Amino acid sequence: MKGVPLFVHIAIKVSLFFAALLLSWTSAFYLTAAIYSRVGWEPHGLFALIVNAMLGFLIFGFGAAILGRFIRSKEHVFWTELIEAIRRISRGDFHVNIEQSFGEPNGRQRKKHPLHQLVDSINDMAANLKAMEELRQEFISNVSHEIGTPLTSIRGFARALKDDRLDPEQRQRYLTVIEEECARLSKLSDNLLKLAVLDSDRHPFHPAPYRLDKQLTAVILACEPQWEAKNIDMDVDAEAVDIVADEMLMSQVWVNLVHNAVKFTPEGGKISVFLARKGDRAVVRVADTGPGIADADLPRIFERFYKADKSRTRSAGGSGLGLSIAKKIADMHRGSISVRSRPGEGTEFTVALPLRQGK
Repeated sequence: MKGVPLFVHIAIKVSLFFAALLLSWTSAFYLTAAIYSRVGWEPHGLFALIVNAMLGFLIFGFGAAILGRFIRSKEHVFWTELIEAIRRISRGDFHVNIEQSFGEPNGRQRKKHPLHQLVDSINDMAANLKAMEELRQEFISNVSHEIGTPLTSIRGFARALKDDRLDPEQRQRYLTVIEEECARLSKLSDNLLKLAVLDSDRHPFHPAPYRLDKQLTAVILACEPQWEAKNIDMDVDAEAVDIVADEMLMSQVWVNLVHNAVKFTPEGGKISVFLARKGDRAVVRVADTGPGIADADLPRIFERFYKADKSRTRSAGGSGLGLSIAKKIADMHRGSISVRSRPGEGTEFTVALPLRQGK
């Protein structure tokens, strides 16, 4: 039972031992009494006591031997199954689920048994390794697809350029496509490297005080050629906020969010950037008047390589990694990032960060 002291468990086991011994002696007493009655002999009291004691011990030992043989048999099966499961895991087979067939039948007592705690740990380890392997396979598949598609495009247009009959305009168009695909490959490689470094926990994390509003303004001004080219109305409402964070990492978050907003906001649309202090946190909102995101896509929007609109994202040169990087950086700062969107009504990303980083 949960919460019962150790000495109570010991007292219960000792009591069971003596109860079994008493039951054996009682059985021996009635057995010898029946034998004496049948043969019509009444032995001396001391002799009868010694015979009863020895017979009781024999009955106790015989019962313990039978029970021990049964337990050892189940224990042998248990350890064989356990060793085989570990071997399968070492070979890369994570479809392992050891049945808890050893120990007490009661579920609550079973959970307290050390062997069942071992089984639970191995089952959890196998399940986690299986999930990681599935993520790894999906990641490799996505990377292969993301790299393979532009390479196929580059190869096709490079082959087409060998045709001497191409006019200069068509040749220039093919070269532009090759240049764009190379740029997309370079960006994909850069994002993959960033994610690998962030995941490894080896990325230097140097929080320092700085003005968050000035950083946001600098990022927006750096993107000015992009949003001016689309005649986008950029509305910025940034309160002066001092924050302690890794300025370089946080710059990547704002660049990703603002670039996404510019990328998906139509000609003549509007982007709103809002910054304010809310208690002990800084809250940044980046909203656009783009096509929005479907409800079915919202729960997966921060997954790596996930694209809510694959054709639209590909034409815009995205790889589905920018939001994953932003979320990873927000998590490193003990902050959060969320999205609110509806098709046809635009998208709004909200980033909440603590003003100070704990030690």
